[in-house]
Amino acid sequence: MAYRVIWSSKAVEDVDAIATYIARDSPSYAAAVVRQILDITHRLQECPLAGSVIAEGDNSTIRDKLAYTYRVIYRVQDETVTVAAIVHTKRLLGFVNS
Repeated sequence: MAYRVIWSSKAVEDVDAIATYIARDSPSYAAAVVRQILDITHRLQECPLAGSVIAEGDNSTIRDKLAYTYRVIYRVQDETVTVAAIVHTKRLLGFVNS
């Protein structure tokens, strides 16, 4: 069964900001990071439970997968995967129980 993957507006803004930030020093690395994030989210259609349940909080529907030094944070509900945010691995999450 293929899951429907949707992106929150925050996740779209996160990817744009990450790409802009990295591209200042290395446009090719920025492209590689964005490509890996997109590849991960595309694979979530078939295997959304492959990611790890996040360590923060107690909500087992929120998971993450790594793309270089960034976490693709997403929620699995029914047959929908919502990409909630893309954050650097050093950042703490503030929305995990919402």
